[in-house]
Amino acid sequence: MFLGDDLLPWLTLAIGGALAAGTLLALIRPPETANEGDLATAPLFRSIVQIAIGTFASVWAIASLVN
Repeated sequence: MFLGDDLLPWLTLAIGGALAAGTLLALIRPPETANEGDLATAPLFRSIVQIAIGTFASVWAIASLVN
C-alpha cells in the first residue's frame, strides 16, 4: 500500500493539526489589512470549535499511530 498501512491516521494527524494550528494563529495574529468582504478578526466561537475539532482529530490520530 502507498505510504504504508497507517495512511489514514497520518492524514488525520496532518489535517487535524493544520486545522487547529491555523485557526489558533488566525486568532492570535489577525491580518493587518482586511480586503473588502473579509472579516477583521476571526469569529471567536467558531474558531474555538474548529480548534477543538482539530485537536481531537490530532490526538485520536496519535493514539492510533502509537497503538
